[in-house]
Amino acid sequence: MSHSAAREPWYKDFAIYREPRIWVIFGFGIISGFPWVLIGSMLSAWLQEMGVDRSAIGLFGVVFVTYSINALWSPLIDRVQLPLLNRWLGQRRAWMMFCLAGILIATAALAQLDIIENLWWVACAALVIAIFSATQDIAIDAYRIETFGPHEARLQSAGAAMATAGWWTGYSGFGAIPFFLVDGTTLMWQDAYFVLCFIIAAQMLFVLAASKSIRYRPEMPKFDHWLDWLRSTLVEPIAEFFRRSGWKLALGMLAFIFLFKLGEAFLGRMSIVFYKEVGFTNDDIAVYSKMVTWWITIIFAIIGSFVNLRLGIVRGLLIGGIAMASSNLMFAWIAGVGPDTDLLLAAVIIDGFTAAWSTVAFVAFISLLCNRAFTATQYALFASLGNLGRTLVGSYSGYVVNWLDGDWQLFFILTALMVTPSLIILILMRKPLLRLEQNYHREID
Repeated sequence: MSHSAAREPWYKDFAIYREPRIWVIFGFGIISGFPWVLIGSMLSAWLQEMGVDRSAIGLFGVVFVTYSINALWSPLIDRVQLPLLNRWLGQRRAWMMFCLAGILIATAALAQLDIIENLWWVACAALVIAIFSATQDIAIDAYRIETFGPHEARLQSAGAAMATAGWWTGYSGFGAIPFFLVDGTTLMWQDAYFVLCFIIAAQMLFVLAASKSIRYRPEMPKFDHWLDWLRSTLVEPIAEFFRRSGWKLALGMLAFIFLFKLGEAFLGRMSIVFYKEVGFTNDDIAVYSKMVTWWITIIFAIIGSFVNLRLGIVRGLLIGGIAMASSNLMFAWIAGVGPDTDLLLAAVIIDGFTAAWSTVAFVAFISLLCNRAFTATQYALFASLGNLGRTLVGSYSGYVVNWLDGDWQLFFILTALMVTPSLIILILMRKPLLRLEQNYHREID
């Protein structure tokens, strides 16, 4: 924990949010979270209403594996300059604009497809959105980390909180729109996709209005051979992390990153299917799962950043992980009771609180691990590993529900237990991680 943070009154932490850079990060968080609506909750609801099997709906989550392997092309976002766009917008925003254009085109294609007759093409469009979104996230994360100097630990923590709040605004806040449109009007799901194209266009305008990344260094080293380029851009960032941490601690941290969000991923992938099978309407999902979760997550993401600043990132991860596992049991309760909106409200409030807290700590944790010489590449590697468990393994959640013969209560109990291995690893690594965190704060105080 930062000594300077401990000396100052807690209410002075709120002054951080007067910083304009924080709100730019919030806007980019919205852009990052919005594609998950297009290929996540919205697509799952559309598939479920068309009678597609749970296992097939779960397998659609395979497209999210792109978020897990985007580290493979993350050096491109550091090294490759897009013609015209780079000169006009700068390295980070140029890639954001390029990716948003791809997302817009694929979303417009979804608005023209019949999901039963063109299921293969729907999957292809979802994959295209996932690829561009995962690439866009590399640039957004690098922009966020580069926005604050190494001496601005408070702003970096607040940036992580606002990135989380923005992501949930894009996913939950804007994610409620298609559910309201389909239930409250005569529009079909394809029409809802067309409406969301205008939101993507607005996001492109936001990218244009933002400032350039002020700490990105566009000078490119010259290499005599392509192997030298590969070694510099991909091998060296990995090697540097292991040299700096030691291989035992490095492997432990990587295992923790892979396992921490596994249970949450299983729950999230099947949540919309669960709501609809239990008997909740699209309006219920829009109000409780989207709108309420949106505000709860924003509030507790900000509060979580303060708590983590005071307790430290490692303690925040431990507390957040325990709370995250416990909150999954609320959904097991709903499975036994049925479509009770009061119980759903309580569940999404608790789940939003625990998800926000744990996510802010998680983002701050992997940001802490990055060497600024390899910002985009190292952050993408860590984030990709965390997404690998969430996406690849989570894609089989539908098979697990079918294997349990639709026993949703047992399914959610299993998701609560999935966080246990990561917490055990965190406890075992607690002392060296606390030293790492203390050394970091000692350097910047």
